Order: sequence, then structure tokens, then C-alpha cells
Amino acid sequence: MGSPRAWIVLFSGVVVYASAVLQRTSFGVAGVQAVDRFGASAGLIGLFVVLQLVVYAGLQVPVGVLLDRFGTRTLVSVGAATMFMGQILMASADSIPEGLIARVLVGAGDAMTFGSVIRLVPAWFPAKRVPLLTQLTGLLGQSGQIASAVPFAYVLEAYGWRTAFLGAAAVAATALVLALGVVRNAPPGAAPIDAGTDPDRIVDLVVATWRTPGTRLGLWTHFSTSFSPMVFAMMWGFPYLISGEGREPAQASALFTLYVLASLPCGPLLGSLTQRYPYRRSNLVFAIVAANILPWILVLAWPGPAPTWLLVVLALGLATGGPGSAIGFDFARTSNPAHRLGTATGIVIMGGFGAALVSILIIGVVIDVLTGFGASPLAAHRWAMATQFPLFAIGLLGIVSTRRKTRALMAGDGARLDPLHAALRRKYRARRRPRDPRR
Repeated sequence: MGSPRAWIVLFSGVVVYASAVLQRTSFGVAGVQAVDRFGASAGLIGLFVVLQLVVYAGLQVPVGVLLDRFGTRTLVSVGAATMFMGQILMASADSIPEGLIARVLVGAGDAMTFGSVIRLVPAWFPAKRVPLLTQLTGLLGQSGQIASAVPFAYVLEAYGWRTAFLGAAAVAATALVLALGVVRNAPPGAAPIDAGTDPDRIVDLVVATWRTPGTRLGLWTHFSTSFSPMVFAMMWGFPYLISGEGREPAQASALFTLYVLASLPCGPLLGSLTQRYPYRRSNLVFAIVAANILPWILVLAWPGPAPTWLLVVLALGLATGGPGSAIGFDFARTSNPAHRLGTATGIVIMGGFGAALVSILIIGVVIDVLTGFGASPLAAHRWAMATQFPLFAIGLLGIVSTRRKTRALMAGDGARLDPLHAALRRKYRARRRPRDPRR
């Protein structure tokens, strides 16, 4: 199960990641106030988060390479310090350029955090525990989203912009102290991180990692399961609920809290299923994508504002996306050698965040255009949210294609996998077969 020190190191990493999630999602909670503070349209405010995500996604592969060379402690410490500076700047920003620079810093620091923290799991714990602990790491880190939806939102409403973002900066400073003081790359006696890797081999490392079908399957898994929950949590969830559906801020915060709390049982459940049925992980992914798509169809097709119970269903469906995206990291882990895990993780993370930044930008533009043509707030927000469906389709096509290539590679190694329906039929027949009374 891991030594007491291993648990302390991992818990510290989780706290650092939770801080990063708070910094990442804080601007989405402040989206309505940002329109007034910066005197900008919804599309331009969406650009703040889009730029943040461009930086985040664009840094994933470089960060993965640096992680393979220097380890978790260095990366998360630099990341926490960078996010601290970004939130300090945002607290005093009153112009669009200042705000954009602040979000760039937050995106850069955030990019160094999650992949680095989950690297602690295989370094400190046995391989059979990795799927479940990876899920728990991502899951517990999402407590930062509760912090942005409840205490951050309260401070923002009660005490104003400056106090709220200074408070977020204080959390980042605490994470920096914890990273420097407690987090360690690996147990004592483990092979040290090789900081002297030949830079000329970096391109070969990235190419080899990308060419591995399991890496790309992980990317499309992350793409399909996580982009819609990120769009909801990082930018358009609060504006959609408040400006579109006409809900009060307290109701929106309650739905966000439900969204995070509902993911708590999803993580361990999906981790256990992934650990128990490693060759059926992609079937879990399809189920999670369906749980994201179907509630959106119902909400967006509902005549008039959606009832509370349906918005609850939406929150519950989206809650499966974050834990589900961790299956993408498991595809990458089981398809790549240890010295490529950081790079593979970076490539996987690019999937969901790349799709999220495209979706956030498109949604903002559509809201501005439809509002300009006189559409009601509800209609404008609903048509804008519907632009997520083509991205879901692209992601599913990517999963199907790369799963086929991954299974072909497995079959070449002697691990042939029957279709799920055939496996279930065979299991059903085996259960109904009468037992030999002589046994």
C-alpha cells in the first residue's frame, strides 16, 4: 500500500494540485464581474480563459520533457510560484492587457502541476495501485473547484475583486511552501532523475511517444471525456446558469458544488473498474462520454428554462468527465516505458485542454453574435453550448480509430481481445452451463 512517507508526499502533491485547480477555475467564477471590471464583451472575456488554455496546452509536451529530466518537486514549485505572481497581478488588474498577462501566468504555472503530481504515484507506490491512486489524486485535487465555487465566490461577492484574488494568491504561496518542504520525486535509494539527458534526443523521445497508439488513445480519451466539464467549470458554467437559465448565484454555486461532490464516488469506482478490467477501459470511456452528451441534449432541447432536476442531472453527468479522463493517463502509462511517462502524460493532457480552449472561444463568439442579432439570453447561450457536439463527434472518432490500432498492436503481441458483446455472451453461457455433479 505504500509507506507512511509515500502517503505524506502524495497528499502534499494533492494539496498543491488542488491549489492549481482553484487558480485555474477562479476566473470562470468571476466571469460576470469581469465583464463589468474590464468593460468587455462575453467573447473578449472568454479570450482570457482561451489564452490561459492555449498556454496550458502548448506547454504540456515541453513540461513533460522537463518532468522526465528534473522531476516533480522542481516543476510543481516553479508552477506554484508562477500562479502566485499571476493572481497577484489579477488582483490589481483593471485593463485587458494586464488581465491577459495574469491568466498567461496562471496557465503556465497550472501546466506544470497535474502531470507532475500524478508522476508521484508510480514513483512511490506499487504498479497494481496506480490506476486507483491516479483517480484519487485527480479526484481529491478537484476540491480546489469547490474552493472556487464556494469560498472564493463568497469573498468575491462580499469583499470584492481584489480581496478574492489576493486570497487565491495566498493559497498558491502556501502550495509553494508545501512543495519545497515536503514533496520529493521518489523514495530514498531510487534511481535519480537524469538531468543530463542529451537534448538532441528530445525530438526522438517526443516522436516515439506520439507514434505509440496507446498515447494517442489516451489523448482522445482525455479530449472526449474532459473538455465539456472544463468548459462548464472554467468559463461558461456560471454565465450559462446565471445569464442563460436565470438562476441566482447561490443556486449556481450549489450546482457547481454538487458537480464536484458527485465526482467523489466516480473516481474510486472508475479506478477499481480500470484496475479490474484493464482490457475494457475504452468501454468505460464510451459510457462516460454518453453521460456527458445526453444531459446536454436534454437541457438544450428543453422548452424554456430547464427545471432544477434537469440541471442536477447535467451536473451529475459532467461529474463523470474528470475521473473518466484519468483513464487516458492509464492508456499512456501501460503503453510507454517509464522514461517516457512525463512526455506521454503531457501529450494526453493536450487533448482535453486543447478541445476546451477551442470550445470556450467558439461559445463566446456565438453568444456575442446571437446577442447582437437580438436573440434572448437563453437562446444565445443554448445555441452556443450546442457547438460542443461536433467536438464530441471528433473525439469519439479519434477513440475508435486509435483503439483499433492499439488492439491490433496487442494482437500482434498475442493478446487478442474479443468484442465486448462476444465476451459477455460467452460469460453468460458459462454461468448457465450446468455443473458436473461429480465435482
